[in-house]
Amino acid sequence: MAATPATRQPSKKGIFAASFVGTSIEWYDYYIFGTAAALAFGSLFFPKSSSTAGTLAAFATFAVGFVARPVGAAIIGHFGDRIGRKSMLILTLVLTGGATFLIGVLPTYAAIGIGAPLLLVVLRIVQGFGVGGEWGGAILIATEHASPRRRAVYGSFAQFGVPMGVLTSNLAFLAVSGLSDDAFLSYGWRIPFLLSLLLVILGIVVRSRLQDAPEFERVKQQNAVSKVPFAELARRQPRNLTLASLASIAPPAVGYTVIVYMLTYGTTVVGFERSTLLTLILLSTVAWIGTIIASAALSDRFGSKRLYILGALTAVLWPLPMFGLVNTGNAGLALLAFIVAAVVQGIMAGAQGGLFTEIFDVRYRYSGISIAYQLGGMIGGALTPIVATTLFEAYRSSTAIAVYVAALSLVSLVSVLGVRKIAMPEAEPAEPAGTSTSSS
Repeated sequence: MAATPATRQPSKKGIFAASFVGTSIEWYDYYIFGTAAALAFGSLFFPKSSSTAGTLAAFATFAVGFVARPVGAAIIGHFGDRIGRKSMLILTLVLTGGATFLIGVLPTYAAIGIGAPLLLVVLRIVQGFGVGGEWGGAILIATEHASPRRRAVYGSFAQFGVPMGVLTSNLAFLAVSGLSDDAFLSYGWRIPFLLSLLLVILGIVVRSRLQDAPEFERVKQQNAVSKVPFAELARRQPRNLTLASLASIAPPAVGYTVIVYMLTYGTTVVGFERSTLLTLILLSTVAWIGTIIASAALSDRFGSKRLYILGALTAVLWPLPMFGLVNTGNAGLALLAFIVAAVVQGIMAGAQGGLFTEIFDVRYRYSGISIAYQLGGMIGGALTPIVATTLFEAYRSSTAIAVYVAALSLVSLVSVLGVRKIAMPEAEPAEPAGTSTSSS
């Protein structure tokens, strides 16, 4: 076999920037919609509904983005497996960031009537479609440049983007939360959306300097690229695709309970101030990021599957205590509840990138990890705020909500136990330029 032509490998810093910065921007775009849905969209885009119905309608619009995500994962994953990871990662930024900016200039129901919520739904679909292909590409641009002993650590680069998206989106809304209610609903909510344009330009500059990893380039040079990646994935690895999808439910189920539903529940039921909850969630992201780092390092040492199992187990156990702490109305106890929830998510996030890279063949890996992640996100993330709102209206208690989140997490725990790793190449790809084999 002919030797693969030598190419200049990007530095570890370059890979980190492309994976982390881009993903942070994408998740910033995605999460500000969730925050706005909880705080403003009900009255701005669905004003003729009751308070509860307006909230449900806003959360339903939020959920539409999750429905679009598996479609984006399949289509963008298809071309990511056929053409390359880099080009698709630039496309996801343009789609998500462009839709986010347009939401920021969208007229409300008072201005154009029914056209406002319809346009909001369309832009949310575009946003979700772009995000659908983001996570898988960002994970692979990092893990495929890493040696087998460092895949979880490199995979965690993209995972930092999730809490950073929460952090920056909450900071953006916290900055405008001091406005009066009239000012916030008039123009304040738009500011975080408009800022997205500058962030997207930054992300495109960073990602344009990337190259696809040697592992994928070898597949292209050997003319071994799959013609229809999803069809081959469904035929050759249906078990792993199904189980990985179910295993992906727990992190968003816990996460969106805190960062989306709690903004409504905490203010309207428990009585917290909007700015207080935003601050508490913001502070908890520090623990989220720290746990991702620790979990990724431990995953490379003890196995990513073991760490993910541990995280899923904690996700089963924590929802009931979490709501109990929030229900006290004490800010310190609510912060503890959110910090532990962040740790729960961080354990799974630190292990997930390495684990998912190891369970799908490189020829359809972009499609596999993207579809699995987004299907899990749709079940765990899209439905949770809606179901939580409905359950509380029915039972007037948070217990039913906590049991629901715990049950979703139990599905993930059982599923990850059955995931099987594939045989990986024995030869390790060269470490990116400017790195050594020592721990980072």
